Amino acid sequence: MSVKHWRLASAVLSLTVATSALASIPLEGVETLEETWRDVAAAGVDPTRDAQAGGLVVDFKDGTTQAEIDAWEREWGVDLTFNSLEGARSGVAIAQVEGGLSETLLTRIRQHPAVESAEPLRVYAVPPGERAVVFDAAAPDVSGEGFTPNDPEYPRQWNLRMIHMPQAWKQSRGKGVVVAVLDTGVAYEDHGDFKQVQDLKGIRFKQGYDFVNDTVHANDDHGHGTHVAGTIAQATNNGQGVAGVAFEATIMPVKVLNHFGSGTSADIADAIRFAADNGAQVINMSLGGGGYSRVMEDAVMYARNKGVTVVAAAGNAGRNRVEYPAAYKGAVAVSAVGPDGSRAPYSSYGKELDIAGPGGDKRQGDAGGILQNTIDPRDVSRSIYASYQGTSMATPHVAAVAALLYAEGASGPDEVEKALFAGARRVGGQAWTEEYGHGLLDAQASLQALGKGTRWPSLWWALGLLALVLLTLRGRERPGYLNLLFKPGFLVPLVLATVGVFFARSLFGGASGMAGEVVDAAWLPIPDWQRIIFGTRTVNPLFYSALIPLVLSIVAIKVEGLRPALGGLAIGFAGFLAYTAWANAPALAWLPFTFLARPWLVMNVLFCLVIARAMLRRETP
Repeated sequence: MSVKHWRLASAVLSLTVATSALASIPLEGVETLEETWRDVAAAGVDPTRDAQAGGLVVDFKDGTTQAEIDAWEREWGVDLTFNSLEGARSGVAIAQVEGGLSETLLTRIRQHPAVESAEPLRVYAVPPGERAVVFDAAAPDVSGEGFTPNDPEYPRQWNLRMIHMPQAWKQSRGKGVVVAVLDTGVAYEDHGDFKQVQDLKGIRFKQGYDFVNDTVHANDDHGHGTHVAGTIAQATNNGQGVAGVAFEATIMPVKVLNHFGSGTSADIADAIRFAADNGAQVINMSLGGGGYSRVMEDAVMYARNKGVTVVAAAGNAGRNRVEYPAAYKGAVAVSAVGPDGSRAPYSSYGKELDIAGPGGDKRQGDAGGILQNTIDPRDVSRSIYASYQGTSMATPHVAAVAALLYAEGASGPDEVEKALFAGARRVGGQAWTEEYGHGLLDAQASLQALGKGTRWPSLWWALGLLALVLLTLRGRERPGYLNLLFKPGFLVPLVLATVGVFFARSLFGGASGMAGEVVDAAWLPIPDWQRIIFGTRTVNPLFYSALIPLVLSIVAIKVEGLRPALGGLAIGFAGFLAYTAWANAPALAWLPFTFLARPWLVMNVLFCLVIARAMLRRETP
């Protein structure tokens, strides 16, 4: 058996038994997959263990050739093959290791200079508990402002009204944005036994790939991926079926999960890179459960560094731990709420969480689920409307709103995330919680927040504080009126106050809006230092403090010429912190109570003003 065939067989079997990591899909008049899994489990097979015990995935440095790998594999005693068509570029290769994978062999491979990472091959899956039923209920009345599509089942889509889509559709519908759906595939074409579902007709599609079967036809043989794609871009206002969030966006179908809803870390990592390299601006991953993978984390950061927003499901274990890939610092982690806006009992949560979205809660009946058009997994040619629940359903809402933001001019993942989080509706008045992240997704508010960041308000605060500092100086210590207009004694701190605002904001999360345009024009990257260094969604207090101006001012004690510049920098930090405290104090890590965030910010504003005053004060005889 070839490596590729071994990998496929292992992946197919893995989730046949492990029902704790799968979705069951009962349909009217159809034997449930749950019964099939029980039959296999009764045979005493444990393919989940086998799929991981001997599997090895190695991420070689870019440019590594198969010929080089062939030479090294003889030394290591393994048979390594590039995982997919993407492998020649990504460097991801896999192998089956006879007798199991030893730590000694792993260490030996990891120490090779051409190897970026090596680890056991892991299995990821559709999150558990995502039950689906054919939906057949009376449509409720619909009322409200904004655009109301004529899709007959739209009145049942409480989830779209929860995130204020009727109002958001008046501003953006995602036109021209490519969203890659990494899932079980999408019923997007008529090909062999596969048929396009009726409510995806007319939607734009971009060429994707099937990493499970190594073919360009990424068709769905499960139903999960089509349902997810429908939430993102179901054909809308076509007088048929239901509506989608970003219905003018383009879907890139990428199959990474097999018929049973499972797939490998190697396939998913290659698929992430494929999507990023082929024009996707948003990647949706409604999957998880396989544990940490360095290969996948590197792929997520690769996509983010290429300007792609990666959105992933927090998981359906209902516990205080966000699952991978959502927990990677380069991804947006999404929890789920029901129709009442409270966290669904199945939804996982934790310190890595970013935002919550409507995922459904079937405790309120089938009407409490997320309704979309998908396939009957026992007959891939049959189109049905099914109601699902799960963090998998919440995730595409966020991915689709990200597409709306890109269509409105968002410059990259940093700016998209700022708008998503700024527009999210706070829960319990808190800026961030482990159950809801920055709050509940709100498409309308996020669109309004786009481009309305803190750069100009922070600058006005900085200028006001600069005036305050100058007024506190005695007459002979502060610049005269001529200095205000013509001399660098004031102009330097004025310019540096502006620079200080942008610098302070870059520490929190990169440049956006006008600052982003300036940075792009100058080819000066301002990365997301907060996530790169700390890898957390909560804000580190050291970045939201007077620490940096304080350290730099110590240097200026002996270098008088630097004092005006550092005084302006301190004013810039003061303006940023002051506006943040006034507008919406963030959740600060290390502080025992959220309410301490604003006092912390105010205290550091005062420290910045003291530093600025010392730097701007003219020495007098």
